[in-house]
Amino acid sequence: MTQKLKIVLVCLLITQWSFSQQKTRADRFFEKGDYINAAKYYEEDLINKRKKKDLENIIISYYNTFQYRDASRYLRLLTTGKFVEQDKLYDNEFNFKFYQVLMALGDYEIALDHLKLYRENLSLNLDKADAIETIEDLKLMNPDYKVNLVDFNSDASDFGAVKYRDSIYFVSDRGENQALPKIYKWTHRPFLNLYGVKDNQNTGITSVPQRLSKQINSKLHDGNFCFSEDGTTIYISKSNTIEGKTKFDDSSNNNIHLYTATFSNNKWSDFEKLSFCDNAYSYQHPALSPDGKKLYFSSNKDGGYGGFDLYYVDINSDGTYGEPTNLGKSINTANREQFPFISSDGHLFFASDGHLGLGLLDNFVSEFVAGNFTKPINLGVPINTQYDDFNLNYYNDKEGFFASNRNKKDDNIFKFVQTGEIFIREYINQFEIRDKETEEFIPNSTVILIDRKGNEIYNNTLDSIASFSANLIAGNYQLYASSENYIRNSMRLYVIEKQDQKHILYLTKVAAPVEKDSNEVSKDLKENDPKRLEMLTDKEGPPIVEREGKLFFDVETIYFDFDMWNIREDSRVILDELAQKLERYPNIILKISSHTDSRGTVRYNQILSERRAEATRNYLALEGYVNARRLKFQGFGELVPKVDCPTDSCTEEEHQLNRRSEFEVISY
Repeated sequence: MTQKLKIVLVCLLITQWSFSQQKTRADRFFEKGDYINAAKYYEEDLINKRKKKDLENIIISYYNTFQYRDASRYLRLLTTGKFVEQDKLYDNEFNFKFYQVLMALGDYEIALDHLKLYRENLSLNLDKADAIETIEDLKLMNPDYKVNLVDFNSDASDFGAVKYRDSIYFVSDRGENQALPKIYKWTHRPFLNLYGVKDNQNTGITSVPQRLSKQINSKLHDGNFCFSEDGTTIYISKSNTIEGKTKFDDSSNNNIHLYTATFSNNKWSDFEKLSFCDNAYSYQHPALSPDGKKLYFSSNKDGGYGGFDLYYVDINSDGTYGEPTNLGKSINTANREQFPFISSDGHLFFASDGHLGLGLLDNFVSEFVAGNFTKPINLGVPINTQYDDFNLNYYNDKEGFFASNRNKKDDNIFKFVQTGEIFIREYINQFEIRDKETEEFIPNSTVILIDRKGNEIYNNTLDSIASFSANLIAGNYQLYASSENYIRNSMRLYVIEKQDQKHILYLTKVAAPVEKDSNEVSKDLKENDPKRLEMLTDKEGPPIVEREGKLFFDVETIYFDFDMWNIREDSRVILDELAQKLERYPNIILKISSHTDSRGTVRYNQILSERRAEATRNYLALEGYVNARRLKFQGFGELVPKVDCPTDSCTEEEHQLNRRSEFEVISY
């Protein structure tokens, strides 16, 4: 070897050594996808020097491991320029991450500021007020589903449940039934595999989950899948391999690709990769159309709108596949659209964090109409939360599964039953204005119908038949009516997803004035108002007390959990006792007033209080058998607190005191 060549080699070695020295231990863990250890060592590095790249990497590490509160600390430092470099610019993706992290932490108003900044940097607009209204509508919407955890979840991540015949198949990284399973660096858990469990429909109890055979599972990721209708073909997401060897792209990523196998002679064939999969990209989450002629999936391939988009390919009669077709900008966004499912009616269900929702991934549906998918609809609570909610699919017309990490740890599988209409429809509603005493129509009644946003739906003076019809979507409305010689009255109503509803608003005639002398007015209560005296002295059940000339039931406070309007178990006993006493006083008309604490926007609290008052009324009517005509309700939001304190100084106990319902006797 010549002296010149030796010098060149030494220089190369020194250069390589110097370059490797620039990479910290944290960097090396980060590059390998070991985000748990990367975050640990970036924490140490950032104590000494706060570099922008370290901040970005620790944010990604905490974000990828669902440690959102830790991620938010460093996002705040990055976005406010609290790092050593003079250049305070940072990648726009961190504005979106900050939005997502704050949504997961429940701070959606500030989160939307970062979403607005993110979109503005992409030359897109966001109306924050409209966005808040949309989120609050989703939080307050009447649920169209009932959900429950399945009994075969584990402490690991479980998702992707699919029911076929008498079994449920799902994806998990629980690693059971494996000897020394290979560990995935990202999660520090085994790679994903498919499991199966027998479902006993008679008892609702499942068997012990079993890992599927090596014909299905490999040593790497085996993820979301779907079966053909006859169960003889499976499409599955797997780690990309070629001739059994792991295949990496130019960035050293092992992408996910789609594979298929067929079942015959009691065994599965070898898996074949679908021909359109490109090593440079991921293709995952397969879903078949009802007729089996189209395969839908999610991919980050070039030519999309950004992140992961939804595509489909035609499955030809000879078993070949067409070219991937993007589902377009009405479905796809600059962010993630994943986990497609096509219902028996052809509707597209999918998960997205690009369409506005309650937090991270939300489940959406796009109705299939005249050969096209319509604008996606967020499925709302309880299907969606501020966390990741995804992978929804049906196994019959009303039942199915989805996954969520709402327990703030791992993904869990939930079973759902659809109880309402998920697409917006108009329903026929009949309205009548009648005399409270005679129940006859009140001629020449003037009526105004408004929706909960204050928009006027109907305004008219009716003829001798004081009745009208309106086609309305489900939701809350207010009807006002007045007529000469009658006291103006109103009613709050909820249009349910059912046609031919009838709503009757009763008006009371103005009583003729009665002259009273001063002696009569000053007579003893026993002579003037024996019923009032009876109620005030009746100690059986919740007592009735007088406050500033008004009568109230002195019941224990009906409390509500934060952000909720359902009747708690501890309040049911109280309302049951109230219903029993109301049965003994059949002429009492009760006004239910509901109040919230000061957290949330004024509009949101107003709607929430109305929901709580309505829920209390509904419980007394439906469970306590109190005639609904005797029950009025009104929400006051945060306007009349019991404990007056600023939001940031209230204790949880003080907030609880302000979340209450009160019961006023308005006539008897």
